[in-house]
Amino acid sequence: MPEETTATTTPADQLSYEQARDELVDVVRRLETGGTGLEEALALWERGEALADRCQQWLDGARERLDAARGSDADEE
Repeated sequence: MPEETTATTTPADQLSYEQARDELVDVVRRLETGGTGLEEALALWERGEALADRCQQWLDGARERLDAARGSDADEE
């Protein structure tokens, strides 16, 4: 029986960056290993897409915060 992941309990948009990244690594590992049926592989792929989007959202937010901090640092000089 496949191991349970947060996919069954937590929507991707509610995961922290670390949770989404770790689950994405697991999804990729499972897809690369093979041995899943078509339906499960498609579900894993879709979950992987959602997780990758979530990670990108976190990274974009971090970039915006850094840019804002740099902007306020420049204003203080």
